[in-house]
Formats: sequence, C-alpha cells, structure tokens
Amino acid sequence: MAASAAVVLGASGCTLFSPGNSAEEVPAGQGDAAGTADPAVIGDIDEDLRDFYTQEVRWEDCEEVFSCTTIEVPLDYDDPGRESIEITAIRSAATGDSQGTVLVNPGGPGGSGFNIVRDSIEYVTSDRLRENYDVLGFDPRGVNRSSPIQCYTDAEQDEARQESYPADASEEELLALISADAEEFASMCADRTGELLGFVDTRSAARDMDILRALVGDSSLNYLGFSYGTQLGATYADLFPERVGRLVLDGAIDPSLSNEEITLGQAVGFERAVRAYVADCQQEQDCPYAGTVDDGVGRIQELFASVEREPMTAADGREVPVSTFVQGFILPLYDNSNWPVLTQAVEDALEGDPTSMLYLADLSAERDPDGTYATNSTSAFLAVNCLDYPMASDPVQLRAEEEELVAASPTFGSFLAYGGLTCAPWAYPPVLEPAPLTAAGAAPIVVIGTTGDPATPYAWSTALAEQLESGVRVTWEGEGHTAYGRSNACIQDLVDDYFIDGTVPEDGTTC
Repeated sequence: MAASAAVVLGASGCTLFSPGNSAEEVPAGQGDAAGTADPAVIGDIDEDLRDFYTQEVRWEDCEEVFSCTTIEVPLDYDDPGRESIEITAIRSAATGDSQGTVLVNPGGPGGSGFNIVRDSIEYVTSDRLRENYDVLGFDPRGVNRSSPIQCYTDAEQDEARQESYPADASEEELLALISADAEEFASMCADRTGELLGFVDTRSAARDMDILRALVGDSSLNYLGFSYGTQLGATYADLFPERVGRLVLDGAIDPSLSNEEITLGQAVGFERAVRAYVADCQQEQDCPYAGTVDDGVGRIQELFASVEREPMTAADGREVPVSTFVQGFILPLYDNSNWPVLTQAVEDALEGDPTSMLYLADLSAERDPDGTYATNSTSAFLAVNCLDYPMASDPVQLRAEEEELVAASPTFGSFLAYGGLTCAPWAYPPVLEPAPLTAAGAAPIVVIGTTGDPATPYAWSTALAEQLESGVRVTWEGEGHTAYGRSNACIQDLVDDYFIDGTVPEDGTTC
C-alpha cells in the first residue's frame, strides 16, 4: 500500500528566462463583513444555496492567538436542502491593513488546514504575506474537525500499522490477505461514517471553499495550495473561473492522470530522490553507504528485505513491519534538510534498533507519543481517493502494474503496488474521472514545480500550468516536496509580490 506521508514544509539567487515585463496585475478579492449578503460578493448562485452563502458567522478567540468558526455546507450539492455538514476554520488576522483572506490547504488529501495554520503558519507563509492578508486554514469535509470520516479507533490504527504479511506468501495468498483487510476496513468506514463517506470528493470540497470565500467577504478567492491542495485549487478554478483572485498552486498534481499513472510517477520520483539522498550522504565521512550510489541504494534495499523477512521491534515494544518501516524512511525524503535525520535512523536500524524509524513513521501518521492520532488523515486520504479515482482491482492488471512499478523503482515499487484493492469493496463508487482542468476565463494562476520533488514530480506542475488557460509556470531548482516556505528568497518574493501587489511572474521563471 502506498504510504501517505505528511508534507514537511534558506535562500539563493533566481534566474528569469525572460527578465522584466512582469508588471501585469490582477485584482485581489476584498469584502467588508463575514456573512455579507452583497450580491457582488456572493456571486451568481443557485437560489437553494443562498442560506449557506448568507449564514451568520461567529468568530471566537481560540488557540491563544487565533479566531475560529464553524460553518454549515450542504452534504450533497445536488440536493442542498437534504442535510448539512460542518466545516471548521481557523484565522490568523493580518498584522497590518488586510487586503482580504488567503485560504490555505496543506495537501493530502486528508491534511488539516486548521493544524497547519495553528502549528506552522510562520513556516509556510512569510511575515510579509501575514502582514497584508488574513490567513485562513480549514479542514476540508471529512477531515479532522470538519464532519470527519470515522474508520479506525486509535488502538485499531496501531494494530493495523503493526500488521505484516508472510514474506513467503504466494501471490494468490497475498492478494487474498490484502483483499480481506480492505473489505474489513471499508466495512468499518461505512458503518461508522454513514452516507458522508460518499460525499467527500474533491469537487464537493472545492464548492465548500466558495462558501468560505463569500463568508469572509471576498468577491474572489485568494488561495495557497500545496500538493493535493493544488488539485483542490485547480478544481475550484475550473468550477468558478470568474471568482479566481490570486491562486498559487505549489507542488502540483496533474489532474489528467489516472491513479495508476500517479502511483508510477511517484515511484519514479522517490527512486530518484533516494539516489540523490545516497549521493549526498556519500560526501560525508561517516556515511553508512559505502561504494557507489548503486551500492548504497542496494544496501537500503537489503535492509527493507531484511525487515520484510523479519519485522523489528522498537523500544516501546511495538512491532515494526516493512510497510511501517518504509513509511518512516519515505518521510525525510520530502525535505532534503531532513536527510541527516534519515541517515541516523538507518544507522540505528542497521544495528537492530528501529525506534528512530518508527518515530518518523509516527510523524507521518500523525501519531502522538501517548498513542493517540492527532487527525484522521489516513482514513480521509483513502476516502477521498476512492471517490476521486476509478482504480484497477483485476488481479491480472494489478500484477502488470506491480511489474511496472518495480522496474521503475526497485527500492519502493513493490510497496506501492496493489493499492487499487483498497477501494474495490468501498461502499460508494467513484464520482470523478481524471481529466484536464482549464479554468477558462480565470485570472492568472501561478503553478510552482520543484525539479527534485519526489511526491509530485516536476512534470506534473508543467502539465497543470499548460492545461490551465491562464497558468503561469514557476520552477524551483531544488530537492524535496513543494517550494514556498522552504526554498529561497526568489520563490518567496515572487509569491508575495503576486499576492500583495498583483504582480504576475513571467511564465517560465526559474529560481
């Protein structure tokens, strides 16, 4: 199964392909009062949605320095009068004169925008952006505080993460074991969540964002989306091109790709990343990967094979099977500044202690030391993807996919296979199909790609920028996942100038 790792969000120069002539400006959406009934703010909406767009919003002090609110949105946009669900948001007020609100999504699907603002706002946004804008984080439908998907208890999730399949199982036996676990999980989610499970797709979440936009009083949406957040933002732009204000999509997903194509792209990306990591490590005297890069990667593969044959036991007594071990290994590859942490965890594991690797896996799964899970990100990740993507579950096709994945990524490919089995028994069928998103008529949208991004390969950002009618491509030549907040002054200044002054970067700018 593919491991869902959290995005872990410095300065060098930048180079423009076409210097100068980048003074085009786009308007920032602004408004006066939350919950305003001003038609210019609400926009053209169906009459049966009016109550949602004009509901009274009560912001209350929360989390010491923020304000929080909960709003209502329709469970089913095709039948808005049927039932409502709740979306919880947190706002950081601008430190200066506010130009409006920037909505933030950290990715996933299943990532908590509430937590990213509460815990990491100074890391993922600049002082200058926070001076000029209110920053609003929200949990999308089904996530954490917003009518959450309910599948695992904390104890059940711990148990699942310690489960391992026999290393000597035949292919038929392995398929049967994975399918049985998938059926049990799907049944658990359906029983504990109910019909909400069928309405957490990305298109519905994007429509929720438009209600949030109106309720903060902005006539157009200003938005900063990372990773899966780019899919959410591009979907919004395609649904409401006339309401696009200033959108930055960082670490983009190509919406035209199938689930299988996305998995293959990530396999290639993480294989390239592990080679870059080993090459970097080998510049240090005490690196545990002797010889060539191939030799070093081979040692990692041998370590994975050893854990697959015989799961390890951490200091707290928990078993660490290879799936959890690999999840921990993958997390530091999201940010090259964390590569030394990964090296230390590998050195410990080579000496028989997987505790550091389990710690990294716990960070990825958002497990706190007391055994509780901070969010429901694992369940939400699967629930959204099962609605967003039709997935192959035929054994013949799955075997062919595994062969392709292993060929593309000898290190990680086998651990990314058979993901389609998870959604095969899902209680609700997919409601979306992969397709290009054009957002015809939208204001300029900035798409940022990182050349060494393992999770959302650079080619995906290029593809999205080309699909969007008004897409503007910006490149950061660096390692790790996403750019703004962790790259350099060039990226930060381009993004801030765009949000604050409306200055659109030159298409093709490289930092």
